[in-house]
Amino acid sequence: MITLGIETSCDETAAAVLKDRTLLSNIVSSQVKIHEKYGGVVPELASREHLRNLMPVVREALAAASVRLEDIGLIAVTSAPGLIGALLVGVSAAKAIAYARNIPFIGVHHGEAHILAAHLEYPDLEYPYVALLVSGGHTALYHVREFGSYRLLGQTRDDAAGEAFDKVAKLLDLGYPGGPLIDRLARDGDAGAVKFPRSRQEGFDFSFSGLKTAVRNHIALFRSKDKGLDPAMNAHDVAASFQAAVVDVLVEKTVMAATEAGVKRIVVSGGVAANSELRTRMKEAAEQEG
Repeated sequence: MITLGIETSCDETAAAVLKDRTLLSNIVSSQVKIHEKYGGVVPELASREHLRNLMPVVREALAAASVRLEDIGLIAVTSAPGLIGALLVGVSAAKAIAYARNIPFIGVHHGEAHILAAHLEYPDLEYPYVALLVSGGHTALYHVREFGSYRLLGQTRDDAAGEAFDKVAKLLDLGYPGGPLIDRLARDGDAGAVKFPRSRQEGFDFSFSGLKTAVRNHIALFRSKDKGLDPAMNAHDVAASFQAAVVDVLVEKTVMAATEAGVKRIVVSGGVAANSELRTRMKEAAEQEG
């Protein structure tokens, strides 16, 4: 069966074509240039861009896969969670195509898709495992027993980790999206230079609002209304210290969750999974635990 996938949950318009389990095309239209001057995603602008870009992206995905719309047997679309206006664009388009072609469509949970994407990269990945879903909108731990069986172990009580990265990047005048920029800046910094707090939520829940406030207060010591940030503040050290505070908690709780669940495999998914420090530290911790 050939499937058309549609994604419009946030600030990227995407369409992909799969034949059974083989990816034939994957087209993404990014809105970063539109939102970066605001330091974050503006929901109304995101929705308008999805309206403008979705059908051209779908047509490009079909062309890249060398298939016609008539060849599609199923449509899968991100249905939740995400920006409501942005989601509506994708869901409405998917329904319209499905009804017009008289083919089925399914709504896909954004978080579940993040987790299961690991199976595309690692086809031999076996259940069960503990999954850390960490992105701009989510920070949560799941015990994944099998496909369709997920037990929530813990989640953020306030900000998601990716959201904290974006907000700290804005405080440092770095731009948007903040995650890759902080990751890059932190490579030349001392992670122990600033003693930022680590969240101590009970169990496997997370909290990053206190850390974000601590970073804001630290930066405020070096900021003036007329001159901006004082060059005396080492932004590399601030970025590295903040990043270490986030990664410490993510790694510690993920490994603890895997131990408690009695599983030997860990999956890290979501946008923040691209963070180089998180990848390195998680790999080291997992190898140490065996």
